[in-house]
This record gives sequence, C-alpha cells and structure tokens, in this order.
Amino acid sequence: MRQLRYLPPIFLTLLLALLLAGCAASNERQTVGEYVDDSVITTKVKAALFNEPSLSGFEVSVETYEGRVQLSGFVSSQEDINKAVEIARGVEGVRSVENDMQLK
Repeated sequence: MRQLRYLPPIFLTLLLALLLAGCAASNERQTVGEYVDDSVITTKVKAALFNEPSLSGFEVSVETYEGRVQLSGFVSSQEDINKAVEIARGVEGVRSVENDMQLK
C-alpha cells in the first residue's frame, strides 16, 4: 500500500518533464523571440528600401530568418540590385543578405 501512495506524484512528475521537453526550442524552429526579432528586421529593411528615392516604384520581397535577409523580386537595373543589397546590409540586426533579385 505504501508504494501506491507514491505512484501519482511520480506519474505527475514524469508527465510534467515530458511536457516541458516538448516545449523546448529545437535547431529547426525559431523561438517566439527569434521570430519577433526577424519580423522587426524585415520591417526595418522594407522601410529603408521604401525610403530610398532611387528605388521608388520597384517591388522587392524581404524575408528574414535568424538575421539572414533574403531579397527577391524584379528590378530594372543592376544598380538597383546593388543599392538594395547595400541598404539591407546597413540595417541593424542583419547578419547576411542573400540576393535573389532579377532584372526585368
């Protein structure tokens, strides 16, 4: 009878340990904080590109994962591509920039 008395606390402890292990961040997924940080970087890069007069009217998509920014879309000149990459690199928090933009 004494052994049965310890069974529910042991079971609950094991269950809690399994639940906590399931909530742990893995290398394949971002934590909420990382996701928010990447969203802020994306917003800053988009704003910086939008505020650049020489790049007005061109469509560039910006995606960020773990501080790595990916630029994609179509632009009219190589100078526009170079300028967009330069601007993105200048944004705080950007670790690297991947250029997938193409000329029209």
